[in-house]
Amino acid sequence: MTVEKRSFPLVSTIILGILIITGLVTAIIRFAHGLGAITNLGDGRAWGLWISFDLYCGVALAAGGFIMAGAVYIFGLKKYYPIVRSAILTAFLGYLMVIMALLVDLGQPWRIGNIIVHWNPNSPLFEVGWCVLLYTIVLSLEFSPAVFERLNMKVPLKWIRAIQIPLIIAGIVLSTLHQSSLGSVLLMMPDKIHPLWFSPILPVLFFLSAVTAGLAMTMIEASLGVKSVGHIVDLDILGGLGRAMIFLLGLYLIARLSDLLAADKLGLIFTSRHYSFLFLLETGVGVILPLVFFALPTVRRSRKALLWSALLVVAGLVMHRFNVSLVALMPRTGTAYFPHPLEFVISISIVAAGILAYLMAGRYLPVISQKSEIRTADLEMHN
Repeated sequence: MTVEKRSFPLVSTIILGILIITGLVTAIIRFAHGLGAITNLGDGRAWGLWISFDLYCGVALAAGGFIMAGAVYIFGLKKYYPIVRSAILTAFLGYLMVIMALLVDLGQPWRIGNIIVHWNPNSPLFEVGWCVLLYTIVLSLEFSPAVFERLNMKVPLKWIRAIQIPLIIAGIVLSTLHQSSLGSVLLMMPDKIHPLWFSPILPVLFFLSAVTAGLAMTMIEASLGVKSVGHIVDLDILGGLGRAMIFLLGLYLIARLSDLLAADKLGLIFTSRHYSFLFLLETGVGVILPLVFFALPTVRRSRKALLWSALLVVAGLVMHRFNVSLVALMPRTGTAYFPHPLEFVISISIVAAGILAYLMAGRYLPVISQKSEIRTADLEMHN
């Protein structure tokens, strides 16, 4: 791992700042005049763009944090230590972005704290809400050593490192629960979701796709870190992640097709008109194509090829989550929905805030190790 000195990204910061301010103005309009002022949402559909993109996609793309933390600190894959902290940062920012989107989406956001007071353990959303809350706290603690190191605060750094393994285990448990529970929410609508996407094993498919996409997002973040903050990740690390992607993509593809076969739905792949096209696009571009690419040794030896292959996986995840939670989710008869332009503005501004926060953290905090060697002493204290 090496670090190149980069000049301050002034132009990028200005552009991201403009997008953030635009989103803040739009949010003010929403809170002043209600959801109807900036959305095309209505009673005919349970949710719209913000839930499908910011929640269903955002939570899955943030899964790299618990995967890399578990791989390094629990399973001892020390080769990936240099990127574990950046993966945790990406996950932490991802969950903060999800929370921001939910605050805008909720009709009465000041009641978000009711989940703490009024318990409904029979609701999957109750479990999702608590897991997101607790995991965000866990992620903040997992990333806090970077802040303590930067401020040279040795005492709290020692305390956090003493409980790091329990924190990581808690993060793995919480992530596993709510990644799958997002699929459980959709199990309540068997007659509303097209048969190509509805399945009794949706919780399993959601977890598998989240693990796959989270790892792909880690590869993208590690690759783009070269241009953004000057971090150059060893190709051997990226290639190792690429090899893991072969197994994960293959497992997800087998689970998806086996489920359709068991339910006698394989024929729907070619007889469902535009739904067939969406399914084939999602599966072909987001699963099969990157699976073939990652299986090629030449791809795993190329930074650019690994980056584009990982982008295909993320694109496939986004398409799948949009399909299952929005496109293939039937609205009430006689109603239709297409996102209002200001709905896109909110989502874009939240993503811009996340990117800007990552750029600043990567520049001013020890997010990625500056040495190719692993800090063995630091790892040994957790083993």
